[in-house]
Amino acid sequence: MAAQPILVTGAAGFIGFHVSRLLAERGRAVVGIDNLNAYYDPALKQARLAELARFDAFRFRKLDLKDRDGMAALFAEGKFSHVVHLAAQAGVRHSLTAP
Repeated sequence: MAAQPILVTGAAGFIGFHVSRLLAERGRAVVGIDNLNAYYDPALKQARLAELARFDAFRFRKLDLKDRDGMAALFAEGKFSHVVHLAAQAGVRHSLTAP
């Protein structure tokens, strides 16, 4: 089972980045997804992804959880052993006006 990848949603966010890095450091295959929205500085997200790209065990895919077809395809090809779901809409007020 160790060879099966782990999916980390929100991989470019603060917590998702650290979880992905820890798993990759431990030799686990990680597929990270993030929609890379601009709510927080996209340059910061890109810098995190650049650091994760140094790990052979890490692969990134720009994907929004709302993309049902994209998510279905990801799961069909991924055969994930676990999913660490950390993607979220930051800012409660924004989510009230744009759910």
